[in-house]
Amino acid sequence: MDERVQETEDPEEPMPMGKRAAGWMQLAWRPAGSVIAVGLALLIGWHVVNGKHGLSVWRQMQEQDRALQKQIQDLSEENGAMRKQIELLKSDPEAIEATARKELHYARQGEVIVSLPDSGERQQTSPAK
Repeated sequence: MDERVQETEDPEEPMPMGKRAAGWMQLAWRPAGSVIAVGLALLIGWHVVNGKHGLSVWRQMQEQDRALQKQIQDLSEENGAMRKQIELLKSDPEAIEATARKELHYARQGEVIVSLPDSGERQQTSPAK
């Protein structure tokens, strides 16, 4: 029984440095670990939103994708209209004549073509008062 009494430490007797450091580590480890875990979680959260492939970049890519899809749709519609015009010009003599008159300023015998300047040009050339 004397051995057991000797094994218990006296509260007034100073603890050895190793035991004191181990005790401090045990007390400080949990709060320090929690702070480190929260810090890492915040860092990862920031990276998910603002990182190289984050949500903000993803949002920009979605907007760019929508704009490109709209551009593709517009070009497809224009392409379809041009294909229809090509088919008309291949087979319809009236369409050929109308295009020649409009774009090449062709006229039938006895006709006179009068070209007027655009409204923007008329305003610029009007005399000043």
